[in-house]
Amino acid sequence: MNFDEFTGQIQHRLELPDTGRTVRTIRATLTTLGQRIPEGNAEDLAASLPMEIGWYLTGAVHEHGQRFDWHEFVDRVSEIENVDAPEAAYHSRVVVDLVRTAVPPSDFQQLRDQLPESEDDENWRKLFEVVDAGGWGEAEEAQTGGGPQSEDDSE
Repeated sequence: MNFDEFTGQIQHRLELPDTGRTVRTIRATLTTLGQRIPEGNAEDLAASLPMEIGWYLTGAVHEHGQRFDWHEFVDRVSEIENVDAPEAAYHSRVVVDLVRTAVPPSDFQQLRDQLPESEDDENWRKLFEVVDAGGWGEAEEAQTGGGPQSEDDSE
C-alpha cells in the first residue's frame, strides 16, 4: 500500500471532503499513538506503512512512551484534528483498522499489548472496536450512518 492508497482509503471510509483533511486525521491519530507507545514499537509499526504515513508514528514524535489513557488520547487527537471528541474517537478507530491491514499481525498484536484494554485500566480496547467488529466493512454495516454514534463513544 502506498501513500495515495492509504489516504484514499481513509478519505473514502470517513467520507472526508479533501486530502488535506484526510492527512490531518491520519496525522492526529498516528502522532498521538506514537507518543503513547515505546519508540521501538512505533518503529516496528511504521516499517510496514508508507514512509510518509509511518513518519507520523516516529519522526513527528518528540517523546515516545508517554503515559496517558484513552480519554487523553481522544482529547489530543480531537485538538490536532480540530473535531469533537466522538468524531476523533471514531476517526482513530478507522485509522487503526486500516493500519491493521497494512502491518504484520505480530506488529499489530505488539501495539495492542502496549495498551491496556480492561475496564480497570485505561479502556484502550475502545481504540480497537472497529478491528474487533471484524474490520471497517463489517463495522460500517453494523452502524447507522457510519460515523460517530453518541457522546459515549469517546469514553
